[in-house]
Amino acid sequence: MSDNPTHPASWYAASAQAMPTHPRLEGTQQADVCVLGAGLTGLNAALELAEAGYKVIVLEAERVGWGASGRNGGQVIFGFGCGEGKLETLVGRADARHLFDWSLEGVCMIRERIAKHDIACDWRDGHAHVAIRPRQVAELGHWQRELGEHYDYPLTWWDREQLRASLASDRYLGALYDARSGHLHPLNYTLGLARAAATAGVRICERSTVLRLEHGAKPVLHTAHGNVQCGFVVLAGNALIKGIAPALDRKIMPVGTYVGATPSLGAERARALIGNDMAVADMNWALDYFRLSADHRLLFGGRASYSNLPPPNLRRVMRTRMHRVFPQLRGVDFEYLWGGVIDISRNRAPHWGRLRDNVYFAQGFSGHGVAATGLAGRVISEAIRGQAERLDVFARIRHRDFPGGRALRTPLLVAAMAWFKLRDALW
Repeated sequence: MSDNPTHPASWYAASAQAMPTHPRLEGTQQADVCVLGAGLTGLNAALELAEAGYKVIVLEAERVGWGASGRNGGQVIFGFGCGEGKLETLVGRADARHLFDWSLEGVCMIRERIAKHDIACDWRDGHAHVAIRPRQVAELGHWQRELGEHYDYPLTWWDREQLRASLASDRYLGALYDARSGHLHPLNYTLGLARAAATAGVRICERSTVLRLEHGAKPVLHTAHGNVQCGFVVLAGNALIKGIAPALDRKIMPVGTYVGATPSLGAERARALIGNDMAVADMNWALDYFRLSADHRLLFGGRASYSNLPPPNLRRVMRTRMHRVFPQLRGVDFEYLWGGVIDISRNRAPHWGRLRDNVYFAQGFSGHGVAATGLAGRVISEAIRGQAERLDVFARIRHRDFPGGRALRTPLLVAAMAWFKLRDALW
């Protein structure tokens, strides 16, 4: 165990495995591929490329897993943030089916990486989407039919009584359960990927903020102490990329999200809450999501902030939400409470593609990043190696700028989110 003071304070940082430090970039370096960002997207791309024989350098502004990759809710879920129906309207049913199948590959990749590289990250099987209101029961029933009939992905419906047998909460009316999704310790998983990448020959440079991207036949990424000249660039900074590629920045919105960890409840009390150790997410727009940790804590997430400011009275609000789900935990507070920034696209669909023939990017994971980031890294690595068919499907998804530019896009989104939160409360 380590406090890992160079990472933002969280239960993940406090329970992370040893983190070797990587030196910052110094001087002029050469690489076949330079990756911006040592999170899940960048490390997956780097690992795939290094295993294919490419010389890869990864530039990270902070530490490996410092951003959303090391702070998220740890839920590994099929699909994308926009849902299958939205993808059908964007690219047609045939390609929507391809995208869905590839999302399942993203889930499988995590299991494969854990096994191949011996990554200790507390993987657990099982995930449930739960309904609070009757309309959500209908939505889950429709979704179940669509997935079964059009995507060959059957899920199990649990009525209230069946759900109550595994989840000790009276808040929910039913659940759609998926045994193939699951949850993990995201920071330890990211650190495991970094170790695997380094073993494969990837050079990781921490404390190496990219200040400028110089385009050309041989792009150059500049930091304060050096630069990397390369054949290809992968931009994997997501919500934290800021200023390197303004055309990408306009397509995403940074959103704050928060997770709390209770003190250890003990094995018996913890398993009395979630008997089958699954992860859970409700169907509200401003959703709650939760799961148990390996040391018997409840990890409870929610309370997104669309203003980029921590919500007032965050601890009280998060505690109230947790107690609404589990009244039996009244008197239990959070030992750890932390936040981070994820990136959402305007249509909640993944935004992956090329800025130039030799500059690739992936962003807009919209809350489904743990599994989709691995797929993004693989799809981009395929394109760099000359097999761009899958990236071309993602590149067909049309993405529009958030309205209002930097000055107005956040208040406009805050106003829109207020409507969805009101709908959650009243309908």
